[in-house]
Amino acid sequence: MNAAPQHHHTPAGHHASGHGHEHRTGWAAARHRLAHLVVPHGHESADKVDPAMETSAAGMRTLWISLTVLGLTTAFQAIVVALSGSVALLGDTVHNAADALTALPLAVAFVLGRRAATRRFTYGFGRAEDLAGIVIVVVIAASSVLAAVTAIDRLTAPRQVSHLPAVAVAAVIGFAGNEWVARNRIRTGRRIGSAALVADGLHARTDGFASLAVLLGAGGAALGWRLADPVMGLVITAGIAFVLKDAAREVFRRLMDAVDPALVDAAEAALRRVAGVEDVAELRTRWIGHRLRAEATVVIDGSLSLHAAHRIAVEAEHALLHAVPRLTAALIHVDPAGTGREDPHAVLAHHRA
Repeated sequence: MNAAPQHHHTPAGHHASGHGHEHRTGWAAARHRLAHLVVPHGHESADKVDPAMETSAAGMRTLWISLTVLGLTTAFQAIVVALSGSVALLGDTVHNAADALTALPLAVAFVLGRRAATRRFTYGFGRAEDLAGIVIVVVIAASSVLAAVTAIDRLTAPRQVSHLPAVAVAAVIGFAGNEWVARNRIRTGRRIGSAALVADGLHARTDGFASLAVLLGAGGAALGWRLADPVMGLVITAGIAFVLKDAAREVFRRLMDAVDPALVDAAEAALRRVAGVEDVAELRTRWIGHRLRAEATVVIDGSLSLHAAHRIAVEAEHALLHAVPRLTAALIHVDPAGTGREDPHAVLAHHRA
């Protein structure tokens, strides 16, 4: 069986004379590759900055800002913990410190994700982001265990909490800092398609509610209820467990190549609208980090020439890239109508952003 031909797009789009290709060598080739890193495939005046680079930069900005905000919040709370002995505030401080530190594996993942694919890692290094999601889930679980153990210890051996006004102020600052970070991470994560960053944002949101629990504990202690502080510590632990479940589910789905069915529906609809496509026999999409790839088999009239089939495959690829957000690569296979097996003259159109 003959190997199916490959179609590669030039970064500036298609040539008017039928998608011609230029052969570059030496400095011209190096310059072409460099340009392709920052200028993706586009159409006419629609060319823009490479979305992969743009989204990685957005993720890095969000992580460093979060690290700064949570670092300052944690430092202030740690001082108050040392003065007051509040176990609820200790749990909140530990969570904030852990949340700040989760920026590090995510930052490493975003940097790795920028690396070009190799002969060994042919899909690139985007999966590092999903591995960072696992690290985040483990950190959330560890912080919840620490908070639970400390709270139970205080329940069996209650201690007086001092400097209650300072504890209350630290709780309010903890809530404000975490909620700001949570909104920023979740918004950026959803915009760039990063499940790990969304999970990290959910973690920060839980820590924000944990800070409110600290505030309630301080109020209970002010009223003379000695167990208020450790009880709130257990409440914080329970809240973290709920977010841990959601974060773990999101990361698990990403590792199992799950995608939103609405994206699949949009992709199928886009393919069916392409002139010459009679049916969509198969469509698969998967996340690699915060970027989507798609593979599709479309059915066309078997009497068409190879050139005509190639044109339909290219148009189908374009339709996918425009219809599906964050889709950076599409592989189209063309089957003649009325065949249930692979055709030796199948056409593949492959786009690399």
